[in-house]
Amino acid sequence: MTFDLRAWSARRLAEVEDALSAWVPADAPAGLGHAMRYAVLDGGKRLRPLLVVAACESVGGHQGAALRAGCSVELIHAYSLVHDDMPCMDDDILRRGKPTVHVQFGEASALLAGDALQALAFELLTPVDQGIPDATQARLCRLLARAAGHDGMAGGQAVDLAAVGHALTEDELRRMHSLKTGALLHASVMMGAACGEPASAALKGLDGYGRALGLAFQVVDDILDVTADSATLGKTPGKDAAQAKPTYVSLLGLDRARSHAAELLEQARAALATSGLADTRALLGLAEMVVHRDN
Repeated sequence: MTFDLRAWSARRLAEVEDALSAWVPADAPAGLGHAMRYAVLDGGKRLRPLLVVAACESVGGHQGAALRAGCSVELIHAYSLVHDDMPCMDDDILRRGKPTVHVQFGEASALLAGDALQALAFELLTPVDQGIPDATQARLCRLLARAAGHDGMAGGQAVDLAAVGHALTEDELRRMHSLKTGALLHASVMMGAACGEPASAALKGLDGYGRALGLAFQVVDDILDVTADSATLGKTPGKDAAQAKPTYVSLLGLDRARSHAAELLEQARAALATSGLADTRALLGLAEMVVHRDN
């Protein structure tokens, strides 16, 4: 059967957008809510929530838990972008085609908005009287906390900042990107799986898929940083080279980086093929979208 990723995504994205709009408060004190909503709403590919939902559907999991998990990952992602864009880190002025949060609201408000979004992510994962078992809530919190913390996104960002101006080996670059970007994408897949009770073969296949996809996303990001313009990207291009950051393009060259992205897509496909899951078309479509995207 032909799978229409666009139609599938449109339905799930509508649910995610409605949920984010309902759950990110506008009435937080002293304008904080406006900065939080500015950081989250009206922009972004929502890849992470889509991965959560797709993985959940593949294992026949709890759809309500998946919606909350998808939104929680998106809040962590949004908070990380708010902080990464600040002058103390990447010092960027454009994100998702509009001024970054610290440009729009000031550095203090941006810092607090990121903090509040991080806390809200875990609040979404622990609702009362929503029919989500406590054990499932605990698994989701553990997966997200690990992916966001020192052994995941935050640790990868620390390595990234320390690596400016330094040459890295391919193994070191892979480790950095697997933490900084890949960990949250991998966690999105595994959180979707955690909304159900998949067999061990399915978990192993989804694990391999998530790891390959997470790294492929960053390889393509490195490529787009040197090939796309700001209107297409929605953020400032060429920043990596200007800041002497190690990337797959600087290490391997453009053609080899493109080949590596294609290799990682094949790894993701192969992992899904071993999962034993009946329908992984959405996951496969999302992997293809990641590698072939232009922003």
